[in-house]
Amino acid sequence: MLNKIKFSLLALCGFLCASAYSYADGGISLGATRVIYPEGSAQTSLPVSNSSNSQRFLINSWVENSQGKKDESFIATPPLFVSEPGTENTLRIMYIGKPLPKNKESLFYLNVKAIPSLDKDSVAGKNILQLAILSRIKLFVRPDNLPYLQHEAPAKLIFSHSGKYTEAVNPTPYYITMVNISIDGKKVSNEMIAPMSSETLAASGNSIKFESINDYGALDKPIISKVQ
Repeated sequence: MLNKIKFSLLALCGFLCASAYSYADGGISLGATRVIYPEGSAQTSLPVSNSSNSQRFLINSWVENSQGKKDESFIATPPLFVSEPGTENTLRIMYIGKPLPKNKESLFYLNVKAIPSLDKDSVAGKNILQLAILSRIKLFVRPDNLPYLQHEAPAKLIFSHSGKYTEAVNPTPYYITMVNISIDGKKVSNEMIAPMSSETLAASGNSIKFESINDYGALDKPIISKVQ
């Protein structure tokens, strides 16, 4: 666990350094913080913008499964392209795999790596550290004809006492991301709960307050529920 924490901190430091390096004059940004892929659709798309006035980036994209392994069931096209300064490109995502569950969402991750270009003349004879920026966002494949809409799901969570903890049960077909969680006023860590499953929250009490992230990456209104 300690090694995992150290690795995460190092990765975060690397990401922040890369961001500072590449975004001084603008940089690469994605058109959404999550992608919803409707079941049966031929494809979905995501804008990739370069706000820099001078920097070109090489963009590499791929999809991973929920275990973090590259998933060949998806095609992200173009998988490799050059983003010119001040332009916007469209990344298209297509699912070509086997049928997924029709009674609940499936989770994947879209990765977009941006590698800044270098002027060979200006760096000739110099030692240069080139850092790539990796954006990783959730990709939800959503079946048709689910019994209710995504924004209705968070209110259906069920909370119960579990010793010193609180068990959160998600009976819905949607992934629900809980943020700004407090139990009897005590803050606990954010949590994403998979469809038809449960997670344990590290506090106990009689009342829980939280917000959830919707399809647009925004926060819905706070929900206050009793802990049974």
